[in-house]
Amino acid sequence: MSDSTAIRQKQQRVSAAEAGLRLGERLRQLRVAGGMTQTDLAGERFSKEYVSQIERGKTKPTAETIQWLADRLGVDAGYLANGVSADERGRVDAALARADALLEARRNDEALEELERIRAAVLATGLSELETRALSSEATIRIRRGEVREAIALLERARALTEGSGFSDVERADVIFRLGVGRYKLNSIQTAIGLFDEALKLAERSEIRSDQLRSNILAWRSRCYRRRRDLEAAREDVERALELAESLNDKRTAADVYFQASIIADREGHWVLARSYAERAKAAYEELSDRSNLGRLLNNLGGLNFLLGHPEEAVELLKDAVRIALEVGDDVEAAYAVNGIAQVHLRTGDAARAEEHARHALELLGNRVDELGEIGNAQVVLGRALMEQDRLDEADEALEAGERAYDQFSSGSHRASAWVAQGDLAARRGDDRTAARLYRQAADALQDVRF
Repeated sequence: MSDSTAIRQKQQRVSAAEAGLRLGERLRQLRVAGGMTQTDLAGERFSKEYVSQIERGKTKPTAETIQWLADRLGVDAGYLANGVSADERGRVDAALARADALLEARRNDEALEELERIRAAVLATGLSELETRALSSEATIRIRRGEVREAIALLERARALTEGSGFSDVERADVIFRLGVGRYKLNSIQTAIGLFDEALKLAERSEIRSDQLRSNILAWRSRCYRRRRDLEAAREDVERALELAESLNDKRTAADVYFQASIIADREGHWVLARSYAERAKAAYEELSDRSNLGRLLNNLGGLNFLLGHPEEAVELLKDAVRIALEVGDDVEAAYAVNGIAQVHLRTGDAARAEEHARHALELLGNRVDELGEIGNAQVVLGRALMEQDRLDEADEALEAGERAYDQFSSGSHRASAWVAQGDLAARRGDDRTAARLYRQAADALQDVRF
């Protein structure tokens, strides 16, 4: 047993003991306030000694017993069990549901405001299930905002709570799945795969139906395999995810999985199939009025149209993606699309405009630790644009910055692309020996990548 597991189990035992004591204190206070002795409260159903044990926190009554005692005392069973009335719990439940609806609509700032407004009320209930819901929702917002480490801290707390006996395997799986997303965002790909594996195992062994959660887990694990260039495993996961989503008739989940299927088909060079998947996702996002994901999808479609030989259509789609991303306040997605425009200009021979857009993309990305791959991409595009303008020293600086970002991103194929660009720069300077070394370095890195 690991130290962290032992600590969590100890915390759970302490929490359970404290909860039992608090229930006992409430029982005693209510009994005394009602002018009843322990014998009076026990009636003919229990002994005086059993009531005494409950009041001293020595035994935990069943839900049925709590209901019977509450009826005898003339109070709400929820209040006796948790110190929270049914009405108060209902108010907190309603507020959490509102926050979840805002989260689903990607109105992240409003959702966070709602969660912050009810934080004290959630904690005051003392109910682990409500605290876990609040922690998971806030963590999702933090991940979307790039505050990934903060999100992981929230999810670790939620994970400790869900290890209590009152939670189902599906609830545990949901928290572990979100932790996997956080680790993926921090480029800890192997750790993320381990978390997704654990979440999937919990979801599959549960008697509670969880097709939507399983679909989401598979789709995110597919991203991990894609990052490792294991495209066969990525495709298998996304196909399973799509089958689950379609069986649910869940347009949103299906749209997200179609999006992932499009990216994998693109990586495999099946561009017409990739565009077909992307068009299906686009139609679903439009029907759902999901502007944020629609913008991301248009970015993807722009790239596919360029690969299929339609650069002008590609630029228009990418411009639409930028416009939508800025409308919904998503600078990162705007940066992806702006960098896509930069790449189109670079490949069609307009180096000056490629430089302009690459610099804009870097401004939008800032220092996002969860976007090192795209920061590296933009730096490499910038470096190549500067190289084409014979500004070789500036190009060298940009390419080195791209390589540093890729180093942190831990992707051999991305580092290889930086080394190839640096090799091209060395060749432009007439340094054939350095160019050859960099090309060999890139080739060696790609040999280590699983295709």
